[in-house]
Amino acid sequence: MLLQSTAQFTIKPLRIISLVPSQTELLYHLGLDESIVGITKFCVHPAGWLKSKTIVGGTKNIHLKKINQLNPDLIIGNKEENIAEQMLELSKNYPVWITDIATLKDALQMIIDLSLLTQTLTAGKKIVDEIETCFNQLPTIKTKIKTCYLIWKNPYMTIGGDTFISNMLAYCGFENMYADKKRYPVIEINDLKNNHCPLLLLSSEPYPFKETHLEFFQQLLPDTMIKLVDGEIFSWYGSRLLKAPEYFKQLIQQVNNRY
Repeated sequence: MLLQSTAQFTIKPLRIISLVPSQTELLYHLGLDESIVGITKFCVHPAGWLKSKTIVGGTKNIHLKKINQLNPDLIIGNKEENIAEQMLELSKNYPVWITDIATLKDALQMIIDLSLLTQTLTAGKKIVDEIETCFNQLPTIKTKIKTCYLIWKNPYMTIGGDTFISNMLAYCGFENMYADKKRYPVIEINDLKNNHCPLLLLSSEPYPFKETHLEFFQQLLPDTMIKLVDGEIFSWYGSRLLKAPEYFKQLIQQVNNRY
């Protein structure tokens, strides 16, 4: 069954499988350690769960046999991170909750919804209140800076205006250079040079950009401020958002010092 609202699910789930890394971490912060029976190989937070929980594949390569063996009473997926056909197949036998996150507002509502589904609403509200408070205290940037955020190499891919990462850039006061594009467009390096990109952010995931990549880009774009950034902070929409405001605060200060 594909759950369309939290009202459809009234029992307390005791055997949960999470197919979304950022929401796996959230389940931990909701105090559901004993209820989580399966996760993906990309669910690296919290530390230890990759050893103590059953790995049911990757986010887009799910092992149905393993899931059937675990006999879950709730499966948590995401529209972007999981494959629709696999989610539909799972929903024939199990309750499946699929999230769709594009903004901070979406993420906060997801936290409330998931805490309702798992009957941990008090913990969920506490997380949401703390995230909202910290985001409201973010400093303002002196001047909005046109920004390119790279997520992939060969081909080079950035983020469109309809993504969660773009929404996080906006909270920092950075102006996504490709906000008029959808999802994850492919770009050429010359685009950044020709468009006089002032700020280039190289993400640690899904492609793990390193210092050598920063040096490469800096030679091509000598007037551009280039930073290696934590991809989890920009793209994980669960309880990792608790860490985001402080990280963004430091990044904003660095950009303010330059511009």
